[in-house]
This record gives sequence, C-alpha cells and structure tokens, in this order.
Amino acid sequence: MPRDHDLSIPDQSGKLAVVTGASDGIGAVIATRLAQAGAEVIMPVRSPAKGEAAAQRIRAAAPGATVSTRVLDLSSLDSVAGLTAGLAAEGRPIDILITNAGVMQPPQRQVTADGFELQWGTNHLGHFALTLGLLPLLRAGRARVTHQTSVAARSGALNWDDLNSDRSYAVMKAYSASKLAVGLFARELDARSRAEGWGISSNLAHPGISPTNLLAAQPGMGRDRPSSGRRLVGLLSRVGVAGTVHSAALPALLAATGTDSLGDQFFGPKRTAGGPPARLEFWPPLQNLHDAKRLWEVSETLVGLRAQ
Repeated sequence: MPRDHDLSIPDQSGKLAVVTGASDGIGAVIATRLAQAGAEVIMPVRSPAKGEAAAQRIRAAAPGATVSTRVLDLSSLDSVAGLTAGLAAEGRPIDILITNAGVMQPPQRQVTADGFELQWGTNHLGHFALTLGLLPLLRAGRARVTHQTSVAARSGALNWDDLNSDRSYAVMKAYSASKLAVGLFARELDARSRAEGWGISSNLAHPGISPTNLLAAQPGMGRDRPSSGRRLVGLLSRVGVAGTVHSAALPALLAATGTDSLGDQFFGPKRTAGGPPARLEFWPPLQNLHDAKRLWEVSETLVGLRAQ
C-alpha cells in the first residue's frame, strides 16, 4: 500500500486564492486545503457545472469556507481576458495564484481558438496571459504565485524557430516544451518582480507522477478512453512507487504557503515520482535565465499583452 504524505498549512484567513484546474484532481486538493486553512477560494473553470459540483464538495470539506467559480477556458485568449476584466472589476487584491490547470497528449495535433498548438497555448500562453492580466491585483496583494510544471520539463527544450510546432509535431515534445515554458516564466516573473518592486513572489512546483485525469479520457479534446500510460501510473501509485493525487498537491501548497518559500524556488516530491514535498534544485533546462527573459518577450508578442 502507498504511504501518503501530508503538510501543515499555515492559517490563510483573510486571503484570496485563485486556483486554476481546481474542478478535479490535484487542483481540487489544493483548493480544498486552502479553504480548510481559511482562504477564500476562486476556481476559474471551463465547465460551470463541473466547477460548481467541485465547489460544493470543497464547502462540505471546509464548512464555512467561501468558494466560488468563474468561467475560464485557457485555450481562448478572449476567455482569459474576460476573466481578468471581471476580477479587475471586483477589485479584490489576490494573495495567492496557483496556475495548476493543463492539458496533455491530445490524440492528434490540435490548436486553440487563437491558432496555437493546444498544449503550448493552454499550459503556457493561457496562464501567461492570465498572470499578466491579473498583475495589478497580484501586486496589490503582494501575491505568492505558484506555477505547476511537470517532470516532462526535465528533458524539455524550446525550438525557438518552431514554438508552435507548425513545421514538426511530436505530442510529448510539445508537452515537455509547454511545461518547460511554464518553469522559465515562473523564474522570469520573480526576477521582474524583484527588479520592478512589484512585491510578487513567484515559485515553481511539480507534482511528481500520480493518477490524475491528465491521462484519463478527455472527450473534449477527442480522447475517448484513458491513454495507454494511465493504467501503469495507477499501478505505480498503488504500490507506492508513484504518488497519490493527495501527495501530488503538496509541493504546490508548500510553494504557495510555506514560511520559507521566498520566491524563485522549486518544489516537488523528494523522489521524482513521489514522496514528501521538498525544495529542489532547478533542473538544467530551467537554469537558463537568458531563455527565461527571451520567452517572456516572445510570449508578450504572441498574446498581445505587456506587463502593466
């Protein structure tokens, strides 16, 4: 039987947390733990019905918590802009942002509403646009931002001449590149915050390997049955080699709430696949800060936004 791990979350009363991908899996655990610690939680979700069902489960697990949903499709820049405009109109400073949502391994190359390869456009560019759109609220809250990367980034690379995989497409290379981009963005956000005095700390987390819905059936992107690796991951989790959905949420929670999580730090399981959460050394592809700066500038052009 697997040994599950846990983490003591400091009191988060009075804080506003925004968590993407919180309608199931790791994101739902993250949102639940934050609500139980006293935070108000906003869950931007693609499916309002699924999101509200998840919010009800969180309220049941954290009686008295304030949990609400907003509509967000990270594969649409218009949807991202709609969410950021709505939150700006509400005017609440944001204390915690966790960019946890993601897509993985569509059965064939697909593009977003804006013409970006689905994984690149959703995992990186959607969250990049979301974070830039929320910058005034993040600065007002001196927010702690946590970006969720993947073990796939450890061997990822950015093809600067074909970031959108227009000329050559391999599904796992595109996924790895999107998650490497998430990590480089996390580092550059922290660097710019320090340089500009934004008061934002930006950390990176990875969940290890766990049986989440990333590899489950995803009819919305044309995958009608679980991917071939889903059963193997489930088996590895049951025998304790890989993590559980619960343990996989802990590195992001440590990054977002830990008293020693100061910014430009990387958290994950002690063992790559699973284990208790710990601070890690950045993997080699995440150490190129020149690439991080270059990626920021390219991403601003692609999404048509500048830091405000």
